[in-house]
Amino acid sequence: MTSNRTVAAGVALAKVMAHCGGNIEAALHQVAGAIAAAPADPEPYAVLAELRRERRDDFAATLDGAASLSEVLAQSYVSYLDGDMDGAALAIGSVCGVRPTVRWTAAPWFGDPGFLAGLTPDALAEAVMRTTDYGRPLDTDPAREALGPWIEAIGKVCEREPQPEAMARMAIFLRACGLTEASLALCDRADAVERVMLTEVVRAGTWRRLGDLDLTAAAFERALALDPDNWSLYLDLADVRALQDDFAEAVRLVERALQSEPDEPTLRAAGAAYRSRHTGSAGALREYVDRAAQLPPSPYRTALTDLACAGPGLPGDLVDEVRRALGGE
Repeated sequence: MTSNRTVAAGVALAKVMAHCGGNIEAALHQVAGAIAAAPADPEPYAVLAELRRERRDDFAATLDGAASLSEVLAQSYVSYLDGDMDGAALAIGSVCGVRPTVRWTAAPWFGDPGFLAGLTPDALAEAVMRTTDYGRPLDTDPAREALGPWIEAIGKVCEREPQPEAMARMAIFLRACGLTEASLALCDRADAVERVMLTEVVRAGTWRRLGDLDLTAAAFERALALDPDNWSLYLDLADVRALQDDFAEAVRLVERALQSEPDEPTLRAAGAAYRSRHTGSAGALREYVDRAAQLPPSPYRTALTDLACAGPGLPGDLVDEVRRALGGE
């Protein structure tokens, strides 16, 4: 009831401001707030459409550069009215990322068959990826329920126009929602269209999340078969081999990656770390310090430091020196 009163008050005030006071900016603020308060209520959308129709030039200038959540939400509907279904999806995807447990896609226009019919796979992939931009947890029942229309949209758009790379990105979103089986199944559907490197990378990430390092490694190996000069893939696979305690193979993979990108600082640091861990070489550990200092502090650098310092037989004072040099890692 409170929400209904809020919407009604916002809509009424917007009409007064637009038609009597002439303040289009204030009117848009009110109607956008009403939409945010009750995304499924059709009345604020009708008022927004009326404002756009009656004061098109002022309307466009005011909404240009929308930044607040409610303004971006309003912009999504305006894009829909303009026939820009991709723009509509991208805008509401960003809104969903800010507050993923709110069912923003209850907006009446989102369920219009014409919306999905005009939505390209690339835009849908980018829109669902935007739901992950703000680091909010999606792997919860409330988030999955609120994001359900996106999941349904994925099925319909991929059925209509299957594009492997877009499908792989959508599979990342499904994984983020905790739908690992659906993510893997979408990767399989993408492969049925055309095998591309990104699909294998996404599949590897899903298997790693599920804790199966053997299948993770197998997926990275298939990715490398599709893109054999991609240094990042060699490093990804090396990291998996390190988790499997196969440090000799990790070293070999990094050395292969360096053939493609000999000056990449991350590769240099990882190679020294894995050599130190594999051989217990003080020289490799000292090299690691120099290489790691070129990288910004991160969980990955901390993990490399731990491995480098765990080499067999390394002097304790050298290990302490390395950790001090890297800020206590």
